[in-house]
Formats: sequence, C-alpha cells, structure tokens
Amino acid sequence: MTAGVAAEVTEEFFTALGRADVEAGVRIATGLRAAGVPVAEILGGLVVPAQRRVGEHWAAGRWDVAREHAATHVCEQVVAALTRPGPQGPPEPRGRIVLACADGEWHALPARLAAERLRAAGWEAVFLGACTPARHLARFLESVGPDAVGLSCTFPAALPRARATIESARQQGVPVLAGGPGFGPDGRWALRLGATAWAGDGDRAATRLAAGWPAFADPAPAAPGLDDEHAAFARREAVLGGEVAEALLEGTRTTGPADLYQAEEVHDCGPYVTGFLSAALLVDDADLMTSQTRWLADLLEARGVGPATLASAYDTLDGRLGSFPRARRLLATGRELLPA
Repeated sequence: MTAGVAAEVTEEFFTALGRADVEAGVRIATGLRAAGVPVAEILGGLVVPAQRRVGEHWAAGRWDVAREHAATHVCEQVVAALTRPGPQGPPEPRGRIVLACADGEWHALPARLAAERLRAAGWEAVFLGACTPARHLARFLESVGPDAVGLSCTFPAALPRARATIESARQQGVPVLAGGPGFGPDGRWALRLGATAWAGDGDRAATRLAAGWPAFADPAPAAPGLDDEHAAFARREAVLGGEVAEALLEGTRTTGPADLYQAEEVHDCGPYVTGFLSAALLVDDADLMTSQTRWLADLLEARGVGPATLASAYDTLDGRLGSFPRARRLLATGRELLPA
C-alpha cells in the first residue's frame, strides 16, 4: 500500500469488489484521483493489492470462480475509468511496447495494469489481451515494429507456451521484457527461456525500458531446456493430465468435497500437475515442482481434499512415466512433500 491510499479506502474498495459493485469501485478510485492521488499510485496502491486478495480468496476456497471473475471485472472497469485520455490527448510517446499474455494465460489484468503504468511513464503501450498465440504475435510484431514486447505469465504451467512466444519475438529481433509470478522468483525462469529481462511490476518495467535494451547477437537462438524428453512428454501431457484428474476424483469419494461443484474443481486440478511437470522439465528446475506442489496441496485442502489424495495421484502419474526418467525425478521432489 502506498502513502496516498489509506487502509480504510482499500477495505471499502475490496468490499465493492466482493459485491461486484462497479459503480462503487469506480467512484472510490476516481475520488482518489480527484483528491490529487496520481493514477499510477491508485493502480499500484489500490487495484493491484485488491486483485491479489481476489486471487487469495479464490485459492482459499472463500470465493468461487464466478465471484472472482465478477471482482476482476470491477477492477477492469476501474482501470478503464482511470486511464481514459484527457481532452489534450497523450503526449508524444518515448517508444512503443506491445504487451501480451502467454498463450494459455487467461489472467489479463496484470498485463493491462502494466500497460497503463507504462503509459503513465510516457510509453505507447499496445495491449493484446489474454492468451495470445505465438504465431499471431509474430505477425503483429512484424506489422507494427515495436521497441519491445512485454510478456505476462502468472502461472508456471504456461511456461512452455511462454517460451514459444519469447522465441517468436526474438525471431523478429524484438527484445522481450517478461513479468509475472509465473516466471519464478526474480524472473529466473524467464531469463532461462531467453527473455531479455524481467520486471516485477509496471514501474520497474518502465525503469528497465528507460535504461535501454541490449541488441541480440543471434536473433533466433536455440531455446534453453528444450529436449527430446520434454517434447515427448508434451505430446502425452493431455492424456496424463486426464488420468491424474481421475485419480484425484477417486480419492474424494469417501473423504472429499461435499458437493458436485467442489468435485469438478478437484477434477480440474489434474492438468495442473502435468502442467507443472512439463514446465519443470522445460526449465530443469525441481524448485518449480516443489513450490507448485505446495500451492496445489493448499488449494485442494481448502476444498476438503487432504494431501494423501494428492500423493496417490502423484503415484498414479509416476506409474505412467517409465519412459521419462527426468520427469520421474522431478515428480519425486514434489512427492516428497506429501504423506508416504
């Protein structure tokens, strides 16, 4: 929270999100702007932490997906109200940056917020929205010729497709500024996949852009971490994810969620496991598997499913990985966190 946004205002705003009250949310935010609080400070001190709490409420099982989406819609409308250009129009931009979400990344608001904070810093920011396929991004970059690409990834399971997006941009000779928790602590996985730099938020992205960009010695380098085992696993990922989902659901029949909605949520967690494993294979980092196993175990426990059920699902997957030795080793690092 910044000095310009009081704690009681943040609580009032979050209450508006919980009620899906667009009018109240916009009134609170525009009231701060009228009181002289800079737009960038409202975005960073009001909208960003509120949206983080929305995600926490979903993960903890306090809000369902519909309520999460309704709250996110309020935030989107608030951003739109705060960032409409004035009658004079925007000043001459310092440069152009295209912002996109990795293919498979549906959480578009973080990238939208980064775009607005870059605009506030004097950049022309072109926002492409959620889930942008790499080949479509490449054609767009060829047509508009930006100075950089900003790529958002909030979920590590999207890293394999984020890698394809990074490669597409680099083939166009455009540097990539990656952002979002999906790229790991301090952006370690973004840099491993060939991104030029990583920034934790829109303000740091603006600072990094202003510092200039290095040229690529090779506009189309080989992607780090891509090997035959990862490629073979990727071809079977959907089938394996379905088997893990069934194993999770089977484990809930006597001790799991009490209603059909929760059972469907648990079933939907199956592809998370194989998605995490695919990403860990790509970046060759067991820390990814362990951190995401902890996250998933907490998510399932909030829905009435204990860690023993997740352990059983990991065992089911392990039994299908005879031809994937590195995948088995990575899976085992996550399995060690769960009951024997």
